[in-house]
Amino acid sequence: MMKVPFFVPWINDDDKKAVLKTLDQRWLTNGPNLKKFEENFHNFIGTKYSIGVGSATQALHLALRTINISKGDEVIVPTFTFAATANAVLYCGAKPVFCDVDLDSYNILADEIKKKISRKTKAVIVVHYGGQACDMEQIKKITKNNDLHLIEDCAHACGSTYKNKKCGNIGTMGCFSFYPTKVITTGEGGMISTNNKKFSEKLRMLRSQGLSIQSKDREKKGKWDYDVVDLGYNYRIDEIRSSLGISQLKRIEKINNLRKRIAEKYDKLLKEIEGISIPKRKSNRDHIFHLYTIKIEPNYHETRNNLFKKLFDKGIGTAVQYVPLHLMSYYRNYLSKSDLFPNADLLGKQVLSLPIFPTMTDKQIQYVVNQLK
Repeated sequence: MMKVPFFVPWINDDDKKAVLKTLDQRWLTNGPNLKKFEENFHNFIGTKYSIGVGSATQALHLALRTINISKGDEVIVPTFTFAATANAVLYCGAKPVFCDVDLDSYNILADEIKKKISRKTKAVIVVHYGGQACDMEQIKKITKNNDLHLIEDCAHACGSTYKNKKCGNIGTMGCFSFYPTKVITTGEGGMISTNNKKFSEKLRMLRSQGLSIQSKDREKKGKWDYDVVDLGYNYRIDEIRSSLGISQLKRIEKINNLRKRIAEKYDKLLKEIEGISIPKRKSNRDHIFHLYTIKIEPNYHETRNNLFKKLFDKGIGTAVQYVPLHLMSYYRNYLSKSDLFPNADLLGKQVLSLPIFPTMTDKQIQYVVNQLK
């Protein structure tokens, strides 16, 4: 049994009551909970619209479909991210173009984006790694000057800010995850945020098989006919998960404050250990610490891989986030001989994400630190 799991979802009594209450509804999908969850979410992020879907992967896919990414197009993505970021590009028949990242924040580098832009480039996806925003001012300037869409992968960044503006309200669209390890959870689930009305309408149509009118709307309006106007998907999020999202969103500020408090305790206890580099905060952004990722330097007494194993043997769950995508077998076909990713290559050997979750105790934090010592 793990003494300190990598993550523990925080499901409280209010969450459970919300889910049980939903089971008495007639509509178990496309009902009032989804509408309320979407409204509450876009009010929290500060956008005009939000569209609930089944996962962040689905959110990324629909975002790219909505801006008409297709075969022959290129989309710039960081190589230091989860597979879903690149896979969503491939689902559209387009090519992911990998980009190196910053050694301190692990976020995509604006200068590297410039180098990767070609006549085929149609969009850039940024990933706010670990809950800390990318350099959005510089990146937005680059995308605007090159007439590119800017998609924010906010899987780690629900509540993060850049210059007091929430992530997901800066680019063309923001894509969020509610996977069990994320800031708030619906088990599986995701959300797309945008300020563009036409995009919001297309997103809703695409998530429900490309139908011109949804089943609940047909009943409400007394209509039976409908049309399929585009190639759509079954990418809905149901009422049960939406009810859990509504309940979790009520305490998101508390959740993020608890994460930041745990990160501060880690900082204080780890900063004196030789060979361990603690996360660095960039200016003008609020880091919510979805991940607390340290770097294992050459002067530490163990390699990162040995440390991972030894911590596991001591009942501590950690994670390597990430193995760079350009090192994965599947993506090698999308690389050119001139592609170099020195920062991501180094980070892939050094990073280790420590346990961090809202209900983590001081005793658990101290146990992790003692083992690292």
